[in-house]
Amino acid sequence: MVRVVVIGAGPAGLAVAASLKERGITATVLERSESVGSAWRRHYDRLALHTDKARSNLPGLPFADRLPRYVPRVEVVNYLEAYAEHFGIAPAFGANITRLRRDGNEWHIAAEDGRKWQADHVILATGMADHPARPDWPGLESFTGKSLHSRDYRRPGDLPGERVLVVGFGNSGGELAIDLAEAGRKVDLAVRSPVNILPKELLGRPIGNWDILRRLFPYKVADALTVGLLRIVLGDYQKYGLKKSAKGPFAQIIEDGRIPLIDLGTLRLIRSGKIKVRPGIDSINGNKVRFKDGAEAAYDALLLATGYKVDLKTLLPEEPDALDEAGRPRKSGGEIASGLWALSYHPSPDGQLRRIGGEAKAIADALSAL
Repeated sequence: MVRVVVIGAGPAGLAVAASLKERGITATVLERSESVGSAWRRHYDRLALHTDKARSNLPGLPFADRLPRYVPRVEVVNYLEAYAEHFGIAPAFGANITRLRRDGNEWHIAAEDGRKWQADHVILATGMADHPARPDWPGLESFTGKSLHSRDYRRPGDLPGERVLVVGFGNSGGELAIDLAEAGRKVDLAVRSPVNILPKELLGRPIGNWDILRRLFPYKVADALTVGLLRIVLGDYQKYGLKKSAKGPFAQIIEDGRIPLIDLGTLRLIRSGKIKVRPGIDSINGNKVRFKDGAEAAYDALLLATGYKVDLKTLLPEEPDALDEAGRPRKSGGEIASGLWALSYHPSPDGQLRRIGGEAKAIADALSAL
């Protein structure tokens, strides 16, 4: 039996394993894929960090000075490999964990291939980008073009034809619409809900650095302090078919768990007419999509930037109180049941990698004090 098992070798799993090691605790790290950082390896080619590298490194190892302020995806993968090597973290790969069960003070961990472990403590670090959320519009199965979730998109060549409908206005949807428009496609962008948009930088500072307002003031006050400045910087984007959320950016994250769009150029392309905003989808028939406003248009491909869901209920059937109704840990960065811990399951207004570092240190501190 080991003292601590960490499930997941992405940024969260590596960060907590390294933080534990610095406190004299060597954790066993289990990863279902064959490499560290599997989610970052499968993300689309043009992706880069939306937060600056000075606020995005994991505990104990900064990004290299040679890297740009916003680190590209391939360099994030290289960093995660270097991070594991630097801290001597050697995960057990191919360990697809299918069941966690507590027996007295011990946790029993079972993998799909028959391997088993026992531990005093288990830390869940499987991430928020594991299970694609797929819509169920009437007629979706009848679509005659190619339908692809953003999880499986790498580059414009993955989608055939000229006309593409990108569905979703999160950071993936906004950036993938840019990717396709710059490749010469005719891009429509279906946006169902009211939105918040933030510039990548504000007054020369990365937008993530403005979280100091949230630390100094209640989050609704922080939203009120920035609303006028954001309007000056971004303009009135409602005239292009987007609806402004009644909540500010901080409120949207904290109350709804939704990250605002960090604008990397989507608004510019919307203003120029290279991306057309559509409302939510009502139904699909063949290659035609009917929208909530009654309009119809034909498309060669659908790109579903509809996000991900976290559901750990099948992994933890005997610990229902640890999870909410959807199967997400009720809290992140702490103990959710006796000897069971979770980190990086709630979105953060500070940037997810920064939050991972803080949660990893908090868990390591708590375990080292036991």
